Amino acid sequence: MAKYRKKPIIIEAVQYTGDNKFEIIEFTWDIALTNIGHSHMTIPTREGYLDADVGSWIIKGVAGEFYPCKGDIFKLTYDVVGE
Repeated sequence: MAKYRKKPIIIEAVQYTGDNKFEIIEFTWDIALTNIGHSHMTIPTREGYLDADVGSWIIKGVAGEFYPCKGDIFKLTYDVVGE
């Protein structure tokens, strides 16, 4: 079986704190959805609707798509490269 390495790419991401819903909505070009009475946000993706809990990161992918990533997985996968 062949093995593969993920290409090193630079992505844009914003961490959802629970207090920055409007920042997330602006970052995702108005596609992120708030859920009245709930702390999570919902992000429409190519795979369907995914919830972003407080502490999750919203990532802009290489094709301009958006998707949430749990905070612990984000820290294992990505390093800061600058603002």
